[in-house]
Amino acid sequence: MELSFTKMHGLGNDFMVVNAIEEPVILEADQIRQLADRHFGIGFDQLLMLSQPVDNGADVSYRIFNSDGEEVSQCGNGARCIAVYLYERGIITKQDVIAETREGLLTLHRLENGQIRVNMGVPRLEPTEIPINVPIRAREYTLVIDDEKIKFVAVSMGNPHAVLTVKDVMQAPVETLGPVIQHDKLFPQGVNVGFMQVVDRSSIHLRVYERGAGETLACGSGACAAVVAGRLQEKLDESVKVGLNGGQLLVSWKGEGEPVFMTGPATFVYDGRVTL
Repeated sequence: MELSFTKMHGLGNDFMVVNAIEEPVILEADQIRQLADRHFGIGFDQLLMLSQPVDNGADVSYRIFNSDGEEVSQCGNGARCIAVYLYERGIITKQDVIAETREGLLTLHRLENGQIRVNMGVPRLEPTEIPINVPIRAREYTLVIDDEKIKFVAVSMGNPHAVLTVKDVMQAPVETLGPVIQHDKLFPQGVNVGFMQVVDRSSIHLRVYERGAGETLACGSGACAAVVAGRLQEKLDESVKVGLNGGQLLVSWKGEGEPVFMTGPATFVYDGRVTL
């Protein structure tokens, strides 16, 4: 069968968007892995599949699959791409879109400059909600790897994140330390590992080693988790510019019990059809 799709990206974090509302399709994990292959397939970090919402309060529903075929609950850059896709294709015309994900409902707001502001929800900090295998909540946790103590902040933005503070993000061992932390028994569902360099109270640089995708050029939920981590450590102000390898996001968080807001662009690349 042939499948229509749209290639998009949010700051280089790239997606294959499939409109399963208009063209119903079920993809198996091995098909997703084949499509995600950058040499023999389309190539993407995540697959986003639109569908009819189940929740009556939602305008649209979508599912998120990593390039390894695993379904996940949250993707900040993907949320912005979904919003721009809906607006540009005329599927949604109102300024605020309520999108249903496996994690819950997201509010996607279109700004006058074309960027999208996403209400990413209230971050979860309790160990059982992240999840992380520790008995009680702490501001910082410690892992011992090769006799070295690694300190990090654990946050869930609908998906688990461990955020490390480093002096120079470009020299950080993202590709080596990232997967080791990701698969540690401390994290029963794995974890996205963020390496954060604090530039000043309103600016950070960030690299993220993502579950099921490896390091990506940008990670929206990772940017939110990093700002939450920095705020909890009293290193950052309420509104923070997050510099990623693919570009910049604006993230704001007032504090515990409040939602995180992420603002940034989303870009069309091309439309296509592929034979499965």
